Formats: sequence, structure tokens, C-alpha cells
Amino acid sequence: MVFGSAVFLYIFLPAVFVIYTCVPGLRGKNIFLLAASIVFYSFGELRAAPVLLLTAAGAYTAGRLMDREKGRRAVLTVYVILSLSVLFAYKYLGYITQLINGLTGLTLPVFSAALPLGISFYTFQAMSYVIDCFRDREKINRNLTDVLLYIAFFPQLIAGPVVRYGDISRQLRERLHTPEKTASGIRRFCFGLGKKLLIANTAAAAADYVFSAEAVVLTAPAAWTGAVCYALQIYFDFGGYSDMAIGLGRMFGFEIGENFRYPYAASSMTDFWRRWHISLSAWFRDYLYIPLGGNRKGKARTVLNKWIVFLCTGIWHGANLTFLVWGVIHGAAVTLESLVKKENKFFAVVKRILVLPIVILSFVIFRADSLTYGVTYICRMFSAGGDGSTMAGLTVMAAPLFMAAIALGVILSFPLTAVIGKWAVKRFPLFSEVFSYALAAAVFVLSLMKLTEGGYDPFIYFRF
Repeated sequence: MVFGSAVFLYIFLPAVFVIYTCVPGLRGKNIFLLAASIVFYSFGELRAAPVLLLTAAGAYTAGRLMDREKGRRAVLTVYVILSLSVLFAYKYLGYITQLINGLTGLTLPVFSAALPLGISFYTFQAMSYVIDCFRDREKINRNLTDVLLYIAFFPQLIAGPVVRYGDISRQLRERLHTPEKTASGIRRFCFGLGKKLLIANTAAAAADYVFSAEAVVLTAPAAWTGAVCYALQIYFDFGGYSDMAIGLGRMFGFEIGENFRYPYAASSMTDFWRRWHISLSAWFRDYLYIPLGGNRKGKARTVLNKWIVFLCTGIWHGANLTFLVWGVIHGAAVTLESLVKKENKFFAVVKRILVLPIVILSFVIFRADSLTYGVTYICRMFSAGGDGSTMAGLTVMAAPLFMAAIALGVILSFPLTAVIGKWAVKRFPLFSEVFSYALAAAVFVLSLMKLTEGGYDPFIYFRF
């Protein structure tokens, strides 16, 4: 977290919540939340705060200019180009310059400014606001505070979900702040915190240990263990942050959409992308895929549009060939599924069987520092040999609590507990409600105990 976990949990969040509840009127509450969000971001990224504020102010200005009869498309074009140019400069310019210097022998100056936290997320939110204003003038908000708060709202500012303006615009003007919603938000926040600290960080210890070894020395069991643990890490790390953001939003009266729906239980790669990072998938669908023509211009054009979307999804994650290849793998899988002319039971079974292997193998590429390392790692997953030292180290790590956390992660990756929970709510509504809050309290206490051990790992998506 930007503040550090202890400061955020013990000081910032309680103080902001108490003051928020005391501030009269929705207008005053919005102003206070905006100020708190700016403080939150500036505490760890003071030098990058102007980038956030200029992005938000630029979106507000572009939206106001959309109210004119003429020049609206030009305003949209200029804003999108400027926004993408800033994103390109911070995330890709240095990498591309180094690549050109290496290939040509030139000595072009390399831009090396630190990547502002959350720039990919808040840039996409700002762009969605401007695009929505272009499409529908009724979306234009003439209140500067509301627009700035929409883009800078601290619960989801750093790592999403990517909130669409249309989904939250009404809540900026009118929303309920009730004890029931607050309690529900706290419960969701506690479960998200537990996902991060108790499961993701535990899986990260094993994944980091394996991926820090030379790929050529890995045995197949060690390589598979590292790959599976990283798949658990990234899901519960990012999913945990999304749960925390949704819970915090609810505490302040906002309803933020779901970002994950058991993606590892997907029946196909297409279904996986309906469940994984839902907010980003929806953004690319509505602002890139559909404007490109979607599936309305023939099969060849549909395939091309899907490839473009997945290439952009990979590039969005950062300037590394590994992210691009990860996007290509997912694009190829989704495209192949769409090319099958007639669905049948056999193909449905094949798709379901292949989802997890494809996801896990592609995450190896995603996690690897280089494409060479990723390919070598995958080869070791299907090869005999290796010196066994990494597996021996994993065996030492495999304490009962470690194994329990990993097992819990596997179980929670699938909707069995959700099904049991729904059944319990119907049969024993009062007991289920009390039990869920007691469980959230226990998870919170265990999370705090985990924090006291030190070694807190930042959320994975902070670097995107």
C-alpha cells in the first residue's frame, strides 16, 4: 500500500472514515474524499501527483469542451493522443529507446523517469470519461470535484478495478451510506486483506524462490510448483486488492463492480476472460473491440479485432516482450475457440481441460524476467533431470501453515465455498450472517498477525 500497511490500517483509513461520516452533505463528503485521495497518493508518489491531477483536470476540461456543437471529435482525438503519449513515455519510451540503441549501435538518450503508481488504471478511467462524454452529452459533469474524485478515488486508484464513469456517475450525486452497507464493506475488505496477506504472500514465497533459480537446473516438480504458486499468487494478490477496493468503496457508499468471478473455474479461454480482470476486459471491449467493428464485419475481421485487443492487453501491462507474448497466447487461444464452426460435447470437454494448463503456462511467461527464461522454464516443466536443489528448498518451506494456505488457495479458487455459502444462507440465514462476520474478524486478526512478521510484499499490479 502507498502508506505502508500499518499506517494505512491503523491511522489513515480509520481517520478518513470517521471524518467522512461527520462531514455534512454529499458535496462536502465528496470534497473530503477527494482531498483524502490526493493525500493518499501524494504520500508515496508526491513527484507523480501532478501527473494524476493533470490527467484528471485534462479529462474534466475535455468533457466541458464536448458541450460545444463543433470540434468535439477533435477534442476527443487530442485528449486520447495526449493521454496515450504520456502513458507511452512513462511505460515504453525508455525500453524502446534501449532496444533501438542495442539493434543499431546508436546512443540515443534513454528516458528513465519512475513509473507513477497506477498510471495505467487512472489513465484508462480518464479516457473512458472523455469518450463517454463524446458519445453522450448527458454524461458531461460540470462539477470539477466529481470528475477529479471519480478518477482519483483512493480505494481503486492504484490497481483498479477500472471503474467506468457511467457506472458511478449517479453515485457521485446521490448514494446511501448505511450501517449495513458499511458493515458489508468492512467484511469484504477483511476477506480481501486475508487473500493478499495469508494466501498470496504465502504462495509468493514459493513462486519467488523457484523463479529466482536458474531455469536450466529446475526439476519438473519444482517448475510446476513454482508455476502453480505464481498462478495462486497473482489471482489472490490482484483479486484481494479488488475485494479491498470494493469493500472500501462500499464503506463510503459506493458500489464498485466485481473484477473477478472464479476465473480458474472457467469452461474455456473465452470464459476465462469473462471472469478475469473483468473491468479491463470490458474497457477494451467497449472502447476498442466494438469501435473496430467487433464481430459485425465478417469472421476475418472479427479474428483481427480480437488479436488487436489481446495484443493491446499484453502491451498495457508493460514494456517487455513477455507481456506481449502472454497477450498473443491468450489471443490465439480465444481466436481458435471462435473459429470452431460447430460446438459439440467433445470440444467443450477439451476446452475445459485446456484452460488451466494454458493459463498457468502463459503466466510463466508473464512472470519471467525475459522470454528466454520463460521458454526455458516451460521446457523444464516437461523435461526430466535438474539438480533437485530447488525442490529440496521447497520441501524445507513446506511447513503445515504454508501447506494449509496453499490448500486454502486452491479451494477458494473454485466456487464450491460460494455454493455452500448460498445454501447456508437459505437454510440458516441468521447463523450464516453472524458466521460470515465472525469469520471476517478472524481473518482480519490473522492478517494483522501476518503483518507483524514483516516482509510485506507490494501488490503485483502496483507496477502496472
